[in-house]
Amino acid sequence: MCGFSYNMVMPTVVVYRSFLLPRSETFIKAQVNSYQRWRAILLGRRLSHELSLEGLDVRTLEGENPSKLMRALLRLRLAFGNSPDVSSLARESVDLLHAHFGLDGIEAAPIARALGIPLIITLHGYDINIHAQWWHQGKGGWLMRRYPERLIRLAQGDDVHFVAVSDAIKQRAIAFGIPEQKLTVKYIGVDRSKFRPGNVPVSKRARRVLFVGRLVEKKGCEYLIRAMQIVGRAVPGAELTIVGEGPLRAALEALVAALDVKATFKGFRSSVEVRQELDAARVFCLPSITAENGDAEGLGIVLLEAQSSGVPVITSRFTGRHEGVAHGQTGFAFPERDVDELAAKLTQVLLDDVLADSMSTAGPVFVAQKFDIECCTRDLELLYDSVHESFSGSRRAG
Repeated sequence: MCGFSYNMVMPTVVVYRSFLLPRSETFIKAQVNSYQRWRAILLGRRLSHELSLEGLDVRTLEGENPSKLMRALLRLRLAFGNSPDVSSLARESVDLLHAHFGLDGIEAAPIARALGIPLIITLHGYDINIHAQWWHQGKGGWLMRRYPERLIRLAQGDDVHFVAVSDAIKQRAIAFGIPEQKLTVKYIGVDRSKFRPGNVPVSKRARRVLFVGRLVEKKGCEYLIRAMQIVGRAVPGAELTIVGEGPLRAALEALVAALDVKATFKGFRSSVEVRQELDAARVFCLPSITAENGDAEGLGIVLLEAQSSGVPVITSRFTGRHEGVAHGQTGFAFPERDVDELAAKLTQVLLDDVLADSMSTAGPVFVAQKFDIECCTRDLELLYDSVHESFSGSRRAG
């Protein structure tokens, strides 16, 4: 299906993320673990100690037990385009640097220059969607007040290329000012061996709606809670499970109490525990919205994980009606913030057993055709090949 030929010598990519790795970024770890033809070194400023990185080649720029002063000095060096000591990497014949998120790409750029290698930056969502004024006002930190201009300036380099996690993000990046010829859409994908249908058909499960995500504005959990108040009147026993943590948890818990919605907040859950929650869910809902500062979903990986697990999904149209869900087949897309329409779609899937089972069957097929992580990563490795070969060719010609 997505095979390729192997080379005897395996090239090396440095995968850069400032903090290695936040617990919400299992998708980066999954992608690195699925490399076949490229050897990966995971590099960051420091460890987050949130996700296990066992089995991966991990390096940090700060070293062990750095002082606050040393951390601050490193941030300043990176912010002003000065590379830290990367001599150990230089001795390993590194071929390419791949940074996740635009802000990390700016941090990683001086490292790539010091190593004399090309830079690929994956744009995920907030790094390209948030309004420029928000950055200019220093709300992303004073070192990043000129982030939009710096990213656009970085994009002018012949040695820099961008990956967008969805076509919607690609179009937003073009509007942001990044040249279209510098952008390639590459889906991250889902490990279908881990996310597969459970033993109990969805039509035989409790009428449980599952939400998984950070409890922040752009995830739109408030609208799901409001919709569940309507659903509760039409669907006996309907309940909502909310997995995730964030600054809005207290406000959302208060809303649940005020509306008398049957909901359970479970806090953060590991990837294994999320799979268990999916196996108990009748429908998965990701009601993302565009936040006040412009922040918006790129392409929610958990939406794909749910479909791969045979769970019907309901999501806002912004999160990928044309990419992340087969509307009417694996789930439904609705206009963001439309509580009545969301409630209607939830009610339909919760009450119609035939529809729920049909969507459950279609979900894994849809994901296998478009979002299998092995195929997606092999496609990414082909981009690595192309960028590396083009860069090497231009240097030889120069």
